[in-house]
Amino acid sequence: MHSITLLGRPGCHLCDDAREVIARVAGELGVPWEEVDIDTSPELREKYGEMIPVTLVDGTQHDFWRVSEDRLRAALA
Repeated sequence: MHSITLLGRPGCHLCDDAREVIARVAGELGVPWEEVDIDTSPELREKYGEMIPVTLVDGTQHDFWRVSEDRLRAALA
């Protein structure tokens, strides 16, 4: 079973766009997903601060800045 993690922060318009794509794809495919605010972790903020939103599939970085719905679906197939 796959899982998706969205790394972002409140007030990020690209994060809003990514959330919409992830919620749609995850909902259609029955894949669990979570969202993590990078500002809750100094390590995440340092590593991903300029790249958000970042999408992880099964804990591995998949996309950043924009989420490609087609790429996400392919990774979960």
